[in-house]
Amino acid sequence: MNTQAIHYDYLIIGSGAAGLLTAKYLAPHGTVALVNKGEFSDSNTYQAQGGIAGVFDANDSIENHVADTLKAGAGLCHEDVVQRIAERGGAMIQQLLTWGTPFDSRGEGLHLTREGGHSHRRIAHAKDATGKAIGETLLSHVKQHKNIHFFQHHIAIDLVTSHHLGCFQGKNSCLGAYFLKPDSKIMSITAKHTVLATGGAGKVYMYTSNPHAATGDGIAMAWRTGCTVRNMEMMQFHPTCLFHPSGASMLLSEALRGEGAHLIDDSGHRFVFDYDERGELAPRDVVARAIDHEIKKQGKDCMFLDAQGLGETLILKQFPNIHRRLMDLGLDMRTSPIPIVPAAHYICGGVASSLAGETDVEDLYVIGESACTGLHGANRLASNSLLECLVMAETCSQKILNTTSNHGHLLIPAWNDAGIVPEQERIQIKQNWDEIRAVMSHYVGIVRSNLRLRRAKRRLLVVQEEIANFYWRHPLNRDLIELRNLALVADLMVRSAQQRHESRGLHYSTDYPQQLPVAKDTELTPE
Repeated sequence: MNTQAIHYDYLIIGSGAAGLLTAKYLAPHGTVALVNKGEFSDSNTYQAQGGIAGVFDANDSIENHVADTLKAGAGLCHEDVVQRIAERGGAMIQQLLTWGTPFDSRGEGLHLTREGGHSHRRIAHAKDATGKAIGETLLSHVKQHKNIHFFQHHIAIDLVTSHHLGCFQGKNSCLGAYFLKPDSKIMSITAKHTVLATGGAGKVYMYTSNPHAATGDGIAMAWRTGCTVRNMEMMQFHPTCLFHPSGASMLLSEALRGEGAHLIDDSGHRFVFDYDERGELAPRDVVARAIDHEIKKQGKDCMFLDAQGLGETLILKQFPNIHRRLMDLGLDMRTSPIPIVPAAHYICGGVASSLAGETDVEDLYVIGESACTGLHGANRLASNSLLECLVMAETCSQKILNTTSNHGHLLIPAWNDAGIVPEQERIQIKQNWDEIRAVMSHYVGIVRSNLRLRRAKRRLLVVQEEIANFYWRHPLNRDLIELRNLALVADLMVRSAQQRHESRGLHYSTDYPQQLPVAKDTELTPE
């Protein structure tokens, strides 16, 4: 098969905040291929409501931000990484302001809100659509640079390394990747440096706040390339995702609780105080487990978020998008509580990476939600994720510009489709997709057990075999590529969960309810 081949200095896969900012920093120094499998709005960045954390208030301090992050992370945070990222918070927000990000202001300064786990108001926000504001600001700058070439609706199939080509001298190096084009043809992009900024993996669960694109592609590709993954069992469930008969899914920002909204059951009882003295402002793992436990204990479908006490003025000023979307569904948070359930939101584990995104494979960098730097530990502190994306983009770009690639320009062989035959039907793809999400939701959710994890592993092994048989026999399409990645990421999450014989942060096991005295990362390395 003839495969179109293109060469760039830098290949960036993913166009959320991390990918966009990396492209902006690298473009003055060489050609950049910025590849996205959908639209630029198909990212967790654009879905982020709450904001970005950084120290601006005179009553706050870097030390406070670090302490709050470490406390939420339940002993698994890498303190040096937390310190370095927290130190950059204020400067990053200021840089975004300089670039034109429309953060909300109060008087002559920023309006800062507070979210669960934070001891001070330090969340800069643009109403309730902060990620969209940051993403659009960065995109407007990136679009102006002639060195950046955009490839939308191109989905990465796999990375290619020197070891894949039989070049075994020295450390394994990334050469580029294969992509499926919108016309279903295959192309390859080679580059001196490749950056994965592909986002999260929330779609492994039935209920998620993530966009459809969050299928763990970068994590799966990096694993197949030879990269170690870390703490994959640590999936953060956002406590307050809309529960609606139509199946409509939307996040109800933690900033609502930061401003005073309450969590209640259908009798009006503020039940979270039964679990933690901080109530609605406890870290997300505590609040999500409290909601999950009450739903199961009371035999209900959902709990409720009561924002009536905030008043109409604050709701319309600070949460206009949430209010509008709820009204479109016939719900008015000014006058009645809103039904909610926890939903998969953010994976705190990922590809083991330095703050600069360095991995086990030379010239391959992983940044943003796909990476695990040690910032989040066992539970992400709210609004630290956008900050991590931007600091990693900055640090990764600096590292790349100070690094000489050793592999030069090696040609990637044409994609081999020998023996491929058209499929008769695609129902297997849908069946496997639905089964993965059901297995993960029922067996690897907020509360786990040895029995549930064993069941999940058995079913996922069968599903992976079915996917492999289908994948290597039939033409590629986006659904099939994502399904393959989704199954692998689900399996890595189960295997990591089976390694952790304790309950810590986001991982709660009924067989190991206690926390071990020494916190250790779980790591898996490809054989």
